[in-house]
Amino acid sequence: MAAHRRSRQRSAGGHTARTAATIALAGAATATGLDGPAHAAPRPTPEQVRADVDTLYRQAEATTEKYNGAKEKAESAERRLRDLQDESARRKDRLNDARSALGSVAAAQYRSGGLHPALQLVLSEDPDGYLDGTALAERAGTRHKAQVGRVRKHLREIEQLRGAARIEAKSLTSRRAEMKRHKETITGKLTAARRLLARLSPEQRPGLTGGIDHASHSSEAPGSVTARAPGPRAAEAVDYAYRKLGSPYVWGATGPDAFDCSGLIQAAYRSAGVSLPRTTYAQINAGRRVARSELLPGDLVFFYSGISHVGIYVGDGRMIHAPNPSAPVRLTPIDEMPFAGATRVS
Repeated sequence: MAAHRRSRQRSAGGHTARTAATIALAGAATATGLDGPAHAAPRPTPEQVRADVDTLYRQAEATTEKYNGAKEKAESAERRLRDLQDESARRKDRLNDARSALGSVAAAQYRSGGLHPALQLVLSEDPDGYLDGTALAERAGTRHKAQVGRVRKHLREIEQLRGAARIEAKSLTSRRAEMKRHKETITGKLTAARRLLARLSPEQRPGLTGGIDHASHSSEAPGSVTARAPGPRAAEAVDYAYRKLGSPYVWGATGPDAFDCSGLIQAAYRSAGVSLPRTTYAQINAGRRVARSELLPGDLVFFYSGISHVGIYVGDGRMIHAPNPSAPVRLTPIDEMPFAGATRVS
């Protein structure tokens, strides 16, 4: 995420709307001749453009975390639905076995002069009809109660699985719609940011990426940093983050070649054998909270009131993080953004 700057309490959208209004009023004044010659709206300064771009990036990243959360829930619903379908298929196999056993009984009865009405129902083309019949097992006679009972049990289980699958399918549809809405919002914010950036020359853009890229200017070797980590898993996560310096930021990405902010953290700890949640607002609760004064390499540091950005602390007031689409994974001071909290992963 871009470096923290004092907000001018307006979004890029508000700036655009005010600019458009200024142009419209100027045009109206010219047309009526009320105010003399029209004056073009003042061109925003590079500082104003950078501040608006920063705001758009923060908004996009906050929505990215919502998208990541919806995606995680959609994938979970999809797995549950698949498991339910697999279990339903297994139960159907058991039902078929139970029906086959009853079929043997029915064949013997038929040869001996008739087929019990209850068995006719059991072997019908509509086995779900069993569930509508009361005391079916009793009607089938003492000899076949256990077999018919098993069939009824399998049918009830299958119907329960079908109901659960319908719920999961509905949840999956809802999550996918939520992902689509978030994706459209993210795309819109990033498109607006790119248009604003086009107004700046390359020399005017460094402020968007948090000043100097410290990735190549660190005086401390990664080995000395990992040696101060509170444990081997934290040390491995820090080492992974160092290896990913320079990787591009891509929203929704979890590596191995591109990342968003929470994706980098998840990948770093995954390399150490630790499974972390996908989103910043879940990652902050994935370990023990620590004070800023107690930070050690490997701790997760979070920023902004909405917990929309995260980095991995590497000591001396610095972190490695995936800032935004204008900056690759890099090493920067943690005081470049408003600090919101820290967590130590056990």
